[in-house]
Amino acid sequence: MAEAPLRDFPFVARYLRYFQNTWSDDASIDDVRFVALDCETTGLNPRVDRIITIGTVSIRENEILIGDSFEAILKINSNTPAVTVHGVTRDETRSGWEEPRALEGLLDYLKDGVIVGHHIGHDIASLNAAYQRHWNLALRNRSVDTMSLTLHLERAGAFAGRPPIQEFTLDSLCTMFRIVPHARHTAAGDAFLTAQIFLRLLPLARRFGRATLARLCEPFED
Repeated sequence: MAEAPLRDFPFVARYLRYFQNTWSDDASIDDVRFVALDCETTGLNPRVDRIITIGTVSIRENEILIGDSFEAILKINSNTPAVTVHGVTRDETRSGWEEPRALEGLLDYLKDGVIVGHHIGHDIASLNAAYQRHWNLALRNRSVDTMSLTLHLERAGAFAGRPPIQEFTLDSLCTMFRIVPHARHTAAGDAFLTAQIFLRLLPLARRFGRATLARLCEPFED
């Protein structure tokens, strides 16, 4: 039997419509809706591991919008060694969402928001693997990696007088910007920490030539 076209899934069609008239490369970063996102997973291989929790919060006009957020805990079949990091056991997920429901809810929340995350490539790969399993879909959202942006700004001289960045963890950026790392290794907690870091980076991005969306999203290359 042939797979149903994406347009046959109303929530997917809604999601895709947002990209018919979305942010351009030269859009001002002051106008864009950003979404800080974090996923906790059963492991580090998106092809075989599964998402356990999703946490997001939006950022717009230099403000974290607590009321514009999304959080989900997904049912999982077994515990893995990663439980020692995120602390979520299989039993705790029994009242959670089935994966398709959580993924559908995330699409309705994301719309065409620009995803922000720390080493966000892993989170997006994990989500895309899940969307591929169910609907042969990949996220269309642009993304900003807070670590890449920090390294761009360091190269441009934004942190002159500070020692070179040696560690590339979320904790290291929290220390750098004097942010208390509350609720670390929870999806919602890490998304909120990422949003706070991003707010510290935005004024520097404007000052050092990254005031458009395309410039903000550029990957960092050594």
